[in-house]
This record gives sequence, C-alpha cells and structure tokens, in this order.
Amino acid sequence: MRRPDSVERLQSLQNAILESIARGEELSAIIAALCERVEALAPGVVCSVVAVDDDFSLRPLAAPSLPPAYGEALSGVPIGPRLGSCGTAIYRKSPVEVTDIATDPLWEGYRELVLPLGLQACWSSPIAARDGRVVGSFAFYYREPRGATLFERRIVETCVHLCAIAIEHEEVNARNHRLAYFDTLTGLPNRARFNDAIGQTTSKTRTGFGLLLIDIDHLKAVNDTMGHPVGDRLIEAVGSRLAAVAPNGTAYRIGGDEFAVLLPGCDKAGELRGVAGAILVAMQAPIDCEGTTIAPSVTIGGAIAGDDGADSVTLRQNADFALYHAKETRRGGYVRFKGGLRTSMTRRIQTIRSVGDALGAGRLIPYYQPIVRLDSGEIRGMEALARLRLDDGRVVAAGEFQDALLDPKLAYRISSQMLPAIAADMAQWLREGLPVPFVGLNVTSADFQKGDLVQRIARTFERAQVPLEHLVVEITEQVIMGGRRDGVARTMEGLRERGILVALDDFGTGFASLTHLLDFPVDTIKIDKSFVAGIEGGTRNGAIVEALIGIAGRLGIRIVAEGIENEGQARRLAGMGCRLGQGYHYSRPMPAEAVPAFVGNFSPVASGAPARPAATAA
Repeated sequence: MRRPDSVERLQSLQNAILESIARGEELSAIIAALCERVEALAPGVVCSVVAVDDDFSLRPLAAPSLPPAYGEALSGVPIGPRLGSCGTAIYRKSPVEVTDIATDPLWEGYRELVLPLGLQACWSSPIAARDGRVVGSFAFYYREPRGATLFERRIVETCVHLCAIAIEHEEVNARNHRLAYFDTLTGLPNRARFNDAIGQTTSKTRTGFGLLLIDIDHLKAVNDTMGHPVGDRLIEAVGSRLAAVAPNGTAYRIGGDEFAVLLPGCDKAGELRGVAGAILVAMQAPIDCEGTTIAPSVTIGGAIAGDDGADSVTLRQNADFALYHAKETRRGGYVRFKGGLRTSMTRRIQTIRSVGDALGAGRLIPYYQPIVRLDSGEIRGMEALARLRLDDGRVVAAGEFQDALLDPKLAYRISSQMLPAIAADMAQWLREGLPVPFVGLNVTSADFQKGDLVQRIARTFERAQVPLEHLVVEITEQVIMGGRRDGVARTMEGLRERGILVALDDFGTGFASLTHLLDFPVDTIKIDKSFVAGIEGGTRNGAIVEALIGIAGRLGIRIVAEGIENEGQARRLAGMGCRLGQGYHYSRPMPAEAVPAFVGNFSPVASGAPARPAATAA
C-alpha cells in the first residue's frame, strides 16, 4: 500500500480542521488538534499558537508539547517590539524568524522560558483576519539553531490560514452569543439570559435565592425632554451601578427601563432589603451627560424563592406585583412581595377588564355634584364625576373602579367619553337657561401625557357649541408629579389661554403643595375633605384651612371646600372667608336628567347660613 505523500497528508490535515470548525468544536480543542497533527507531519518541530486579546495582550491557545507553565507565563503579556518571536511578529504584522534564541536580542528577558526546555530557535508568523487585523501568531520551535525547511513553510502557510478561519469563526460565534444573550447598551445579560438563569436556578438549586426587579423612574420624560442620548447614558449608569452593588449576584437588563438582579443564597427578607437599600443609595450620585446633570431614581420590587414562589413563573409574577405596588405607593423605594399583593393585583386586572368592557358598551355616564356659594346659597357650578352602569343596572362611583384609572389607556378612554357627554349636558342646560355657570371635569396624567388635551376639549365643545369659559379642568398633584414639569405647565397655560379655568383638586394631600402654586398657573384650589372634616373642633385643621384661604386670597385664587357634611362646617368655613363649597350637606352626585329639577327647587338663603335643597336629589 502506497504511503500518502506530504501533499496528501497536508490536505488531510486541512480537511480535518475545517470539519472540526464546521461542527462547532471549541477553538482551543481545534487548535490543539492542529498542533498535534502538525508535529506528526514535521518530526522535531514543537508547535505553539497564541491569540490577541481585546486589550492587545497575548492569550495562549495551544502548545500541547510544552508544559502549562509556558502558557501561564505568556498569558496577559502586552504585545511589544521585543517580545520574543510571537509577540514581535504580532507587533510588526510580519513573520519573525529567530535561528538562535540564545543570542537574539528579541528574546532578551524571555530566554529562560524556552532554553531550559531544549528549544533553541523559533519562527513565528502573524495570523491575520480578513479585515487585516492581526488576531494571533503561529510558531514553530526547533531543538537546534536553524531555519525552516521548504515543506515546513508550506505547512505554516496552510496552518496560518486555518487558524485565521478558526479564530474568526470563534469571534462570529462570540458576537452572535453576545447579541443573543447580552444587552448592547449596558453589556449586561439580557432578558433571554435572565429567563434561562431563573429557570435553571429554580429547577436545580435547593437553597433559596432573592430576585429584585428594578424600574428606572421617569425614563420616558428624560428621553422626551433631554433626548435619547441622555436617556441611554442614564440606562448605562444604572446598569453599571447595579452590577457593582451586587458582586455576588447577577444584574440583567430585561427591558427598556427594567432590570433584574438574581441573588444566590439571599433567602432572608432582611438580606434582600439590605441589597435593595444599597441599590437605592448607589443611585443617589448624580450623572453628568454632556453638561446635563441627572439624579437617577429607581423603584424596586423583591421576592424570595421558596417563600414567594417555588417556580420561576410564580416568583417572577410575584416580584412584578411587588414592583407595580411600589410604583403606585412608594415610587423611588422598595417593596417586597406579600400574599395580599397578588389578590389586589388580580382584582385590579379584573377591574380594568370590567371597566374596559363598560367603556366599549357605552356604560360610562357623568354624575354631577353642585358647588354652592356659602354666603348666599347660590349654585355656582357642578363637578362632573364618572360613574359606571354595571350589567345589572347598578351605578357605581369611581371609588369602585379607582384601580382602572391607574391604567393610562383606560384613564384616557374615560376622559374621552366624559368630554362629549358633559358638553352635551351643558349645551342642553344652556338652551334651557339653567343657571349652571360652570362644570368641573377631572383629568389624569394620561390626558397630559398625550399632549392633545387642549385640542380635544376645544374640538368637543366647539361641536357642542358650548363656550369654553363654562368649563373648569380639575387636576391633582399626582398629575403634576407624574408628568413632564414643563409639559404640564404648558398645557395648563394653554387651557387658560382658551378661557378654560384650571383647579387644583384634593389640595393638601400630596407633596409640596404650596410650591406648586408658584410653578403652575391655577385659578381655583379645592381644599381636600380631610381638612374640612375636623374644622369644627378648633383643631389644627382649622388653622391650616384658614391659612390656605388667606394665601389664596392674596394670590387671587378662588377656594372651594370639598366634603362639607353638615351646617356647622359650612358656617365655620364661611366665617373664615371661604366662599364656595360642595358636599353631601347640599347634595349627593346626581345624573344629568336630575340637575334641572334640583336647580329649580334649590332654595338660596341670603345669610351666613348655608342653603338647603328643597328636595334632596338621589
């Protein structure tokens, strides 16, 4: 049988390596097999391959005939002009052939690595990728001072090409892996990686672990007002700080503004709370982005495997419930899952679905509660309140579907249906000559976020032929806090320019109410019923209300007292200088068809005592 000649043997080597690459074997295994086959082809040769890291330092790939200490000594050494044969070849981007290591200056400082191994000469060739980058070097060591033979040069030419293919294939695989499993902006593992990790952890480990879900607060507002580059910088900073705070855990970016942290071994509520607290502290340092300073804020929900869910789906859902609850009740803080949250969130989902069905069926209707002048008893207006008619005919107040108002889409749909209904009712009252000077409409953050509130109102009232000065738009401090500061102020000013009055509802129940009077243009303040409730006993409530009435008077802002339940409260408020009020003392909210009769039967009292209705409306 004829022994294969050198050409056939070289071709066989090439085919075997290409097949290994195609099968997706690990790079180190492919290169090690290449070296072993080359050493069998060229007896007396010792083969070595090194790669170049991203930081331009050496990374040994394979040297099967050399001791491990050789690779360990080269690992991480920066590329330079006098770094033996391999490092110098990479630096020069051209082959370096040293026939006598003992005397060649390129090996100064590195001779003791190879001379004790009996290696006296080295020929190294750079490995170049298709784009021209040098990605490594392929080296032949000899046990005597000499150069390469013609056949060895043919071997090297083939092997350098094979190494380039193998290394580039590895780079492509690594790049695809990063794209599939890592977020390109933060470098953190992504949602797919998180799903794999939490699934594996819950199925394999018997010890508890913690899960934190983190949302960046107001990211959309940052993108809208400062631009997406600033928003991206904020996301990067939050991701970096999360990774630094939880060195024993793993941080993931699982959505646009949402992150997750898995904490192995963190199975105590106090430990989980401690990590969440450390994250909140880490976020306090401001970020500078091209002259723009941002103070990051995040909200966190947490759950513990075992206690809060045995499988990954339940655990994730419960952490989500905690996060949603935190965003609604403790934005910028931390909430751990509790059993009641699942019930309340499930109820909220059911409420949202029911309200959505009712809106689709046209079962949203406005009810009206009168606003009365306290000194004369005149009806000065009405506040429109949303009511739902259920399938069984029962009409329920907004308190029963309050959870649905937290959903921006539903809140927007509710105001979209309330507007034409109110405009139609007002048009009817104007035609009848009914003395209802204005009607108040409550709007939410969703109406401001859309940016079309002024246009929607103007179009609706123009179609109904109702002058805009008959409308008061009522907002709460949550609207101010939940939107873009300049956007909310601009919309409020746009409303007032059209003749629409703006009222600040539930005044005193939010944060920094007085500062809002400086920054946002309002015509009316509605004092929350919680202050009115304790006004008769000479408590602090009375002092606060009296002070607010005085401040509003000096600012030229009207005051309306909400929740007046009895005549004593009405007298006390009138004595303080409050002119307008509303509450059950005068009437409960009523449907539009009951308003004409109520207004017609209402008996004003021209004295300090509040008026009483001649007939109580339902």
